[in-house]
Amino acid sequence: MKAISYARYGGPEVLGLGEVDDPAVGPDSVLVKVRAAAVNPVDWKCREGYLDSVLKPVFPVIPGWDVSGVVVRPGPAVPEFAAGDEVIGYVREDMLSRGTFAEYVAAPVRTLARKPRSLSFEEAAGLPLAGLTAYQVLHRVLDVKRGETVLVHAAAGGVGSVAVQLAAHLGARVIGTASEHNHDFVRGLGGEPVTYGEGLVERVRGLAPEGVDAVFDSVGGDALKSSANLLAPEGRLASIADPEVVTYGGHYWFVRPDPQDLQHLADLADQGTVKIHIAETFPLEEAAAAHRLNEEGRTRGKIVVRVS
Repeated sequence: MKAISYARYGGPEVLGLGEVDDPAVGPDSVLVKVRAAAVNPVDWKCREGYLDSVLKPVFPVIPGWDVSGVVVRPGPAVPEFAAGDEVIGYVREDMLSRGTFAEYVAAPVRTLARKPRSLSFEEAAGLPLAGLTAYQVLHRVLDVKRGETVLVHAAAGGVGSVAVQLAAHLGARVIGTASEHNHDFVRGLGGEPVTYGEGLVERVRGLAPEGVDAVFDSVGGDALKSSANLLAPEGRLASIADPEVVTYGGHYWFVRPDPQDLQHLADLADQGTVKIHIAETFPLEEAAAAHRLNEEGRTRGKIVVRVS
């Protein structure tokens, strides 16, 4: 099959399209014909070796964890899916090896759910990692309740845009940091936008004088420091970007595959509660360009690679 892969750590230039062996399908896996795969910041961080202490590579590495596609063949221990089923997945294993930037992927059944019928394959590919991250932080870590005020950083990004929608669905008031040209977009998601950068604490305090009940950080650094100063008494803080959050009494979260959570997100998408905004779509052979755009960190919504 054709796949994007890299044989060493480095910049986008190490990515190349070539022929690789078809994936082996184990008893608990499903062979999926890939229709689309989303790009996430973790993809280029892995490619550059930043996660080497957590995820060891088996070169050549096929990048990508998000996928939407069609089941070709389920393994013998997988009664949940049949050939022809349309699925989505957050296909992460415990090493870097066989990702989703390929014509086919062997996906463990624990990583899959049925594709939302209302979403295109491109839109559906943008849901798993971003959606699961937002859902798990809001429900399992921050335990957001109706009537609370939640601050979401990078509210126009892939994870942030889903987090704003999910928090609003929970009945929370949502304040979201975003650059000024994304303010209308954040309002459309159900949030109240504020410009990030110098003066952020004062701007948020102007909207929530008593502080916020929960902060969802996906930026780290200065944004995390500011967040700690914006919490109301008993406020909660979580970060997916900066482990230093624990020094402020918060929690660091690394998203994990969960088929029940993913199916719930798919159902919310079909109900119209969660929408996925696609910033740009690239063909598989232009995966390096997709990585470069994602690294710029200014994308509204998701970047997707289409596999024909």
